[in-house]
Amino acid sequence: MTKAANATPYPVFPLPDLCHGRMVLRVLVLAQAVAILLAFAPGTLESPWQRLGLISLFVHWIALVSGYGYCKLRPLLARQRPLTIAACCLLLLFFITALVSGLAWLWLHDVGLLLSQSFLHFILANLMIALVVGLMAIQLGLMHAERNQQLAAQSRAELGALQARIQPHFLFNSLNTAAELTHQDSQAAEQALLNLADLFRAAMHAGEQISLTEELTLARQYLSLEQWRLGDRMKQNWQLPVSLPKLQVPALTIQPLLENAVRHGIESCQYGGSIDIEMINSSQSVTILISNPFAPALDKSRSNGVALKNIRQRLQLYFGDSASLNRSIVDGKFRVKLVLPKNQPGGNG
Repeated sequence: MTKAANATPYPVFPLPDLCHGRMVLRVLVLAQAVAILLAFAPGTLESPWQRLGLISLFVHWIALVSGYGYCKLRPLLARQRPLTIAACCLLLLFFITALVSGLAWLWLHDVGLLLSQSFLHFILANLMIALVVGLMAIQLGLMHAERNQQLAAQSRAELGALQARIQPHFLFNSLNTAAELTHQDSQAAEQALLNLADLFRAAMHAGEQISLTEELTLARQYLSLEQWRLGDRMKQNWQLPVSLPKLQVPALTIQPLLENAVRHGIESCQYGGSIDIEMINSSQSVTILISNPFAPALDKSRSNGVALKNIRQRLQLYFGDSASLNRSIVDGKFRVKLVLPKNQPGGNG
């Protein structure tokens, strides 16, 4: 077994991400709350408003520098045990607190604002406060991790339920096609059955994720089945980059869109048409455009092979608001636009 197969694809312990603007703002708000509590603590002779300004500056420096250090160490910490992570975070906080406290004491002592406390007393007092705040932060981190694990488990269950309802409607057509091919081309019939088996194997793996390359392979296998059945009525136009991006997607995300294109585009047109599949690879996302002939269905009782709403729900569960699925009519063609983010859960981007 290779090292890649042994590698754990997800962190052992889900660490909160404090390296983006929204989380940095939250850290600063919490730091300011700590500064207010310290400034207005009873038993001090100085003006609380003067203390608030100095303590806020002091606490924010510690919060920002500690947060920066945490962001740099986060990839390494993510592979450690929870107890090791907690100890490392506390040590980092202690180091930054001691460093900033030492610099603050020297400055305050020089300007005559801190003459009553010795250097050692000032450092130890701040380390004690850092210990209390650090333990509270670790507890909040544990609660955050437990909540994320519960949401992930719920999302996997919901994703599995949605995926389990996906049953391709071309089963009988494909079997009939394979039966006809046995009289004409036995190798083609065997390949058709193998393609069909791969598609249903993917459909049975409810809630699982596969690579984008594997998903596109399933999509090609599906279209090859329909190509044998429809013949010259259907044309395929694939426009993919030479190197496909390494992404994970819920199984059977693209194939149902192609199924809709066949059933409501090619089959609804008297002379058939072309299905165009284009991929646009950018630095932040991958966009897949699927176009097919637009023919308003006269029979309103016909339902989509897989409702777009169902696919949107699955994308929402896996990617959150980062992915999108939209449809439009462009130049007389029905077009579906699927956007997948490269920054994915678990660092798969």
